[in-house]
Amino acid sequence: QFVESGGGLVLPGGSLTLSCAPSTTIYGIRNMGWYRQAPDKRRELVASMILSGGTTYVDPVKGRFTFSRDTNTDTWYLQMNNLIPEDTAVYYCNTNPETPDYWGQGTQVTVSS
Repeated sequence: QFVESGGGLVLPGGSLTLSCAPSTTIYGIRNMGWYRQAPDKRRELVASMILSGGTTYVDPVKGRFTFSRDTNTDTWYLQMNNLIPEDTAVYYCNTNPETPDYWGQGTQVTVSS
């Protein structure tokens, strides 16, 4: 299972950095993703990383979000800049495609003035 942290309440235009780490070591991951679920909406993939290299982002977050990894600590990060109210959601990390058993509790991000 993955454990996410770093969410919070932030003003529009603000920044947050989310963190994600596995609760136990997981082997064989090739692709990772950051997902989010806004109220009354389906969970969606917003950023993905191929461990051999390369990240992709959905258009609404492109240029504002950055997906990175610290291999020393086996921690994944999502740097979010210039946040807008539409970014309000619970954010999760998981493999891509998702592994059902790996879903954690997520971390709430609320963008509001």
